[in-house]
Amino acid sequence: MSDERLSLAFLGTFESLRMGPTFARGRRDERAGHVRSLTISGSLVVALVRGPDDPVAFRSRIALRAFGASEWARVEEDLVREARFAADLLAGRMPPGIGRVFQAAGLSLVPLSLDEVAMDCTCERWPMPCVHLAATSYALARSFEEDPFGAFTWRGRGRDELLLRLRELRSARAVTGDPAAAGRSLAADGFASSDETGAEEGVTDLGDGLGDPAAFWGEGLPPAAAPVGGRPGAVSRPDALLDQLDPPGVAQDGRPISDLLRPAYLVLPEE
Repeated sequence: MSDERLSLAFLGTFESLRMGPTFARGRRDERAGHVRSLTISGSLVVALVRGPDDPVAFRSRIALRAFGASEWARVEEDLVREARFAADLLAGRMPPGIGRVFQAAGLSLVPLSLDEVAMDCTCERWPMPCVHLAATSYALARSFEEDPFGAFTWRGRGRDELLLRLRELRSARAVTGDPAAAGRSLAADGFASSDETGAEEGVTDLGDGLGDPAAFWGEGLPPAAAPVGGRPGAVSRPDALLDQLDPPGVAQDGRPISDLLRPAYLVLPEE
């Protein structure tokens, strides 16, 4: 599955409600820039939307269950076993075929049914989802096309945490000489997107705690909020080559040789 098809699959879940006029207006409002801000955190997306006829901006929220630690552990192990997946992710790219990894673990990055999703909006208009939630859905889909790591964040694993875990697992496999690190092929599908819509003047303060996942669900959840940025492109780091190559089967005093080389790479001047 391509990055664009990830976005389409996400929208298909919401458009299955067959509320054509509402979603058509939501699409127009999103394209016209009426989604003033969009923030993705573990399990919760929060947007401020002010349409052309709205006196104030309304806060729309879409909640989804974040994967648990054991679920993410299974996914991360599979990602590390497939060398090309780990290499692409560590270089800041979403690899084609990654959807199959989640599928093999019995999971999906995007909700497959509206039963998995909870929504609300401060406009309190019925029926739900309202036009503000529709606009939020389109803004979120666009964000996945531009920055696929937003989908990971929504499911409870931010970019930095995911990449750190992959590095740790690769290093551990290099030290132990695990042959599975050479790669296990999981054929097929893929994913990706992120649209930045910054807060603007005239947006009314909607109160404290309205974007808090714990306040939405009534229990504690990971707070790691990740404001959506512009198109990130590939991450360029002096030590990226060490992560893109298969871990060498050489260690010194129990440490993989790549960890010993990394400080030297980090001081190299960037071209």
